[in-house]
This record gives sequence, structure tokens and C-alpha cells, in this order.
Amino acid sequence: MKTTILIGGKAGQGPNLLANLLSDTLIEDGYYVFNTRDYESVIRGGHNFNLVTFSDEPIFSNESKIDVLVCLDDNTEKLHSKDLKKNGIILKGSSENMFYAGRLFKLFCLPFQTLDNQLKKLGKKYDENIANAKKGYEDEKKSFCKLEKRKIKEIKLIGGSKGIADGAIESGIKFYYAYPMTPATPILFELAPRQLDVKDFHTIELESEIAVVMAGLGSASVGAKTMVGTSGGGFDLMTEGLSMACQAEIPLILYNASRPGPSTGVATYTGQGDLNMVLYSGHGESFRLVLVPGDPIECQEITNQAFYFSEKYKLPSIILSDKHLSESLYSMEGKPKLVKSENPTELIRYNSYEHNSTGEATENAEIIKQGFEKRIKKEKEIEKEANKFEMFKIYGKKDSKNLLVSYGSTKGAILDAIHNLDIKFIQILYLSPFPQEIEKEIKQAKKVLVVENNATSPFSDLIKQKICFSIEQKNKILKYDGRPFFSDELKQEIERRLG
Repeated sequence: MKTTILIGGKAGQGPNLLANLLSDTLIEDGYYVFNTRDYESVIRGGHNFNLVTFSDEPIFSNESKIDVLVCLDDNTEKLHSKDLKKNGIILKGSSENMFYAGRLFKLFCLPFQTLDNQLKKLGKKYDENIANAKKGYEDEKKSFCKLEKRKIKEIKLIGGSKGIADGAIESGIKFYYAYPMTPATPILFELAPRQLDVKDFHTIELESEIAVVMAGLGSASVGAKTMVGTSGGGFDLMTEGLSMACQAEIPLILYNASRPGPSTGVATYTGQGDLNMVLYSGHGESFRLVLVPGDPIECQEITNQAFYFSEKYKLPSIILSDKHLSESLYSMEGKPKLVKSENPTELIRYNSYEHNSTGEATENAEIIKQGFEKRIKKEKEIEKEANKFEMFKIYGKKDSKNLLVSYGSTKGAILDAIHNLDIKFIQILYLSPFPQEIEKEIKQAKKVLVVENNATSPFSDLIKQKICFSIEQKNKILKYDGRPFFSDELKQEIERRLG
């Protein structure tokens, strides 16, 4: 059983609130939910919508076809009715989102008392909301009752941004600096309230991304575990600070939630176009850790590992995410595997110039040579130790001769797409250092596909660089319209490429 609901309307009408309320209820009833949000860069007006897919089996993405279309305005029906399934249902006739909450609860045979409890927890405008919800519940005459009472499981609804925030708190973060930039801004909202509960932790918004990275370098250099966050355009401005962290050996965490570019690009949509930037930005020869999670549990684990390596080896670590992962809500089971990171920072002079062991600038040829060799040695040590962690994961049919490789937020749609297909899926979590162990898997495969949310497939280039394997253009499944993959469309594309 799998059902997809699209809830659409203007910014300010509350489609996101309605989607979250329904998602919370379904999770409480033991269902798996995936809730993603599509919105324009406006405060009021325009067109926003949420896609909520729920199932009695694990689900990590949405499908392109809709079972129920909820129209908070007329434009929603015009734009999305073409995607409604043959026996799909359209709910329309009011602009009040809680009126539709009542209709949806009645449609799916969910108890009205549960909705009442949800609105009481919401708090705001309870009397108005419950009146609208009751009217919708009474007005709805259709029945779409696929739901059965289920044994409640340990399922939690969590987004990628919360996963990053939780991982940072668990790792002992003391400072988070940021200048608001979609889609990295939700980290500010996640971390700011933690200042009330976590001792000596501070979230600080500054006037620019340059100020952010320089403040981060200052805090990290005196022993405070520090993370800074931005999207691609802000990361551009941080690259001089990134180079300094490499040279001065400052353990700074940089979080990049990417969106389509170049320049301002498409501010509120998703894309994986920043891979080369996080791998190679900055001048000179410098190594950095680049880690890329694919779901909220991995967001916690990867953030924790970024702190571990950064603190131990005194270098910058970069966490690469995107809008789809950072703002979607996943139903997750299990707990993250976390490690303890030490903080052996010494109070010495931190210098952006090549320097000696006490941090004093130097132009001595032998010391310059030693500085480069020290950084290279550090890279080799990290490559060796990284093998203690899951640098990649394998899913699907393990003995298949067909192989799909990808990274990041594409994981969810791929997992949902490869059910019953003769294919193995390798998800990469470490981009730098790169897991050399996958060379055997790739080179013994009969056919290798790559899936990326971009137009030029830089991940294919990375594979070619690291293990000397070239993926044919016809085997690259790319999407670059600012939207994530739908699992049903991706499945059809995989089947077509496999022939």
C-alpha cells in the first residue's frame, strides 16, 4: 500500500503546516512517511506545495502520480490535475488549510480526536482551527480507507537539517556561525533553540559569509568546536578561509546545503552541482575531508565523523548536502552510530603563512618542504583511518552484474526505484578520501549506471580520476531542473538503460 497526497496553495495559506500535521499523525499510527516541500522564493503568493507519500513499508521518496490532490487555491488544480491517477480524488472549495485537515482525516478514516489533539499541541488559533477542521470532517463524504490499525514501531519523522544539528550537538559543538542562505538556513532554526538547553553552546548570525568563516576560524583556533553553514554562493566567499584552515591547521567544520547555480541560480530548489567546488576550492595544494550523507540518520553520523577527523588531524571537514535532503522529512528507524571526538587544541600562533612548529611565518626552504610533507602525511593517515568507518554502502541485489553508483540525496529515490530490479546500488559517503575498495565492484560489473541531480555528472569524473574507470554518457541518469528524482520515473529510466 502506497499513497501520495499533494497539498498546494499560495505561500501563506499553510500547505506545509497541513502536510506536517498529517505526516505526524501517520507516523504515530505506525506508517512510513516521506514529506517533501516545493516552494518559490516569495513570502506571499506564488505556488507552494508538499508531497506526502505514506506506506506500510519503508519509503524514502515520492512518486510522480498523485492519489489525492488538495487544492487550497484554483491554481493548484490547474497545475497538478494532469498528475492525478485515474481513480484519484480532488479536494477543493475552501482556502482554509484546517478545513482540509478535517476532510483528509475523514477520507483516511483517522479519528477526529487525534486531529483535535494535534491542533491543541499546535496551540495557535485553536478555536478557529478546530471549527474549520470540524466543518471539513463533517462535509467529507468520500472514503479512501486503506489504513489498518498497525502495531506502533520505533519510527521517527526527521529532516536532514535536524540530523546535521543533532550530530553537531552530540559531537560537542560550541559555536555555529551562519549568514542566512536557503537551503542552509534551517540549521539556524534547528540549532538556535538548543542554546537554552546545551551549556556553553552559541548560535550566531553575522553580516556576511566572509565574517562567518573568519569568526569560525577564530573560535576553532582557541579550542571551541565550531561549524559554519551556507549554500554554494556563500561557500564561494568562504574559500579563502578554507585555505587558511588547511594551512594554519584549524579544525573547522563547513556545512554546504547546495542548490542549483551558477550565481543565485534557483534559490529554493535542489541540485548537486557543488561537488567540484567542495573538493577543489581554495588555492594551493590542500587536503580536506568531504563527507556526503544520504538520509537524516547518516546526517548525524557524518557530522559526528567530520568533527572526529577535523579535531584529530587539525584540518577542515566539509559536509555536503542539498535542499532535498536538508528540508525533506523522512521516517527513520534505528539510532545513529556515533564516536567521541577529542579536542587537543594547543594555544599557539595560527598563521596563514607557511610556518614552523610554533606558528611563526617562514620562508626557509627546508621548513616549507616539511610543511607540504606534513600535510601529505596527514592525508595518507586519514585515508587509512577512514576505512574504520562506512565509506560506502551496498544495497539491492548483491550478486548482480548491473551496478548503480550515486551519493547524497538521490539515495532515497534509488532505494525505492530498485525494488525487484536486477541491480546493485553503491552509495558513496566519503568523497575525500575516496573509497578505493569500490574499484573491484565497479570494474567487475557488466554495466555501470550513475545517478546525479546535475547536468554534467562531476561524480563520474571523480570515479574516472580515482579508479580509472570511465562511465559512458548513455549510462548517466541526470536530472537538472531543480527538482529531485521521483522513484517511479527513475525506475523506468533504470530499466531503459539496462535494456
